[in-house]
Amino acid sequence: MLLDDVAISAIWLTLKLASVTTLILLVIGTPIAWWLARTRSRLRGPIGAVVALPLVLPPSVLGFYLLVAMGPNGPVGQLTQSVGLGVLPFTFAGLVVGSVFYSLPFVVQPLQNAFEAIGERPLEAAATLRAGPLDTFFTVVLPLARPGFVTATILGFAHTVGEFGVVLMIGGNIPDKTRVLSVQIYDHVEAMEYAQAHWLAGGMLLFSFLVLLVLYGSRLRQGWRG
Repeated sequence: MLLDDVAISAIWLTLKLASVTTLILLVIGTPIAWWLARTRSRLRGPIGAVVALPLVLPPSVLGFYLLVAMGPNGPVGQLTQSVGLGVLPFTFAGLVVGSVFYSLPFVVQPLQNAFEAIGERPLEAAATLRAGPLDTFFTVVLPLARPGFVTATILGFAHTVGEFGVVLMIGGNIPDKTRVLSVQIYDHVEAMEYAQAHWLAGGMLLFSFLVLLVLYGSRLRQGWRG
């Protein structure tokens, strides 16, 4: 059998984590990206830097500070305990929180670029037709920014699938609970089970290639249409 129950469980958990994380990122990343694209506030630079921080910060560093913050003595941990949620580290919810922070720039930046590319003219035209801000956003901005949403969704999902350092730091290696695909590959390599590692790693390699193929193909099509 090419994939045993342990590998299938890790794959399923990884897909579940990536799906939940991507959905949350689209919900919280859209207003952040819209604000960054439209604001002239002096806070634009610092907030943009915070959003982009996971791009340059080692995953182990981000995972460590999230682990401390969500631990029993951290501010987030004390809050979750006070409301009866317990502590988040070494749980699926903790993996989601870590993944949201780690993949945030991969969703916010494509959306921000898409919003900035719209320009002022469509918004001004909507304003002359007495469209309210929300109506303008949902009927004008979202359709025009659709390519950015597609890119953000694909990148957010794919980046979450490939996480290792953050999820290992926050979630550990608990079967059927926090052991995602990248951690499972690490386990196989550590146990010198290279055949099993090859199947999983090869699958992730193919997945990553297909993601990039879709992204670059869509950009080429957009260029031809332009």
